[in-house]
Amino acid sequence: MDKSWVYYLAKTLEGVGLVVILAGVLLSINLGYAEEGLESMKAESYGLAIGGVLFLIGILIERQLGSRP
Repeated sequence: MDKSWVYYLAKTLEGVGLVVILAGVLLSINLGYAEEGLESMKAESYGLAIGGVLFLIGILIERQLGSRP
């Protein structure tokens, strides 16, 4: 497995994606406590979409390198 900068970029994208998902869920919970239902769903949806795309890009880069089956 080649540990080049591209590998670390892929891992960073995966980590950032997970953090964005977590931030979206936590923001959704906070907005839900304030009884802002639709804003809560909007925050969670954006977090899942953006974080999921970042995570997927990281996985695809890793697959291209051959370090992930």
